[in-house]
Amino acid sequence: MPEIPASHRDLLDGDFATMATVGPDGRPQVSEVWFLAEGDDVTLSLNTSRQKTRNLQANPAVSLLLLDLTVPYRYLELRGDAEVTPDDDYSFADKVGSKYGSDLREHDQPGQTRVKVVIRPVRINAVDMRG
Repeated sequence: MPEIPASHRDLLDGDFATMATVGPDGRPQVSEVWFLAEGDDVTLSLNTSRQKTRNLQANPAVSLLLLDLTVPYRYLELRGDAEVTPDDDYSFADKVGSKYGSDLREHDQPGQTRVKVVIRPVRINAVDMRG
């Protein structure tokens, strides 16, 4: 598995990432997501009613973009496969919510559930175009 270079590890401390999944029509679907970094894996808590979750369950191919908001010529792209596992007790959702000061249960409707998504990179593009 490729490793995220030290020059771009700080981007894993960011607040938001842009995730692209493959929709049922074969076209990309892009969403802004909250995330946690766990080593070279990036993890997400997603509601099972969302299209992005259904996309990942049907096709685990995913791309995640972390943009340096202070230096827009610098970003980190992770291309990989998503591993989706149930988070019925919200134990992982609570970790994500802690980072963002939010109870993710409040974002879900009655009867909805959550999953933990682990993005396992197969390709890492660490870009710095400042010269």
